[in-house]
Amino acid sequence: QVQLVESGGGLVQAGESLRLSCAASGSIDSIYTMGWYRQAPGKQRELVASITRGGTTNYADSVKGRVTISRDNAKNTLYLQMNSLESEDTAVYYCNAQIRTTILRPMNDYWGQGTQVTVSS
Repeated sequence: QVQLVESGGGLVQAGESLRLSCAASGSIDSIYTMGWYRQAPGKQRELVASITRGGTTNYADSVKGRVTISRDNAKNTLYLQMNSLESEDTAVYYCNAQIRTTILRPMNDYWGQGTQVTVSS
């Protein structure tokens, strides 16, 4: 059983910062690409940023320059540092990870339960 648990969401004012964390636990052999997605009310879930096991990053155009994704492979933890937050960043943020539970199994996608980020203008 694998669990992804996000933390760090909350209510902030425009221009402020937040740091999200996502800890993976359970039966884990390897974690490959990890990412943060978000879903605003009435909108589809979208990719915010992703990072490979080797550290290659990818960002949505809407957050480039304001957001930094990072990971600690030793701790199986993913981070998202968000600066200069805007009201448009208001959404539920979800952690995603491609995880192989044993060497004999292919990797699967796992999702966290989500953490709410609300930015007031």
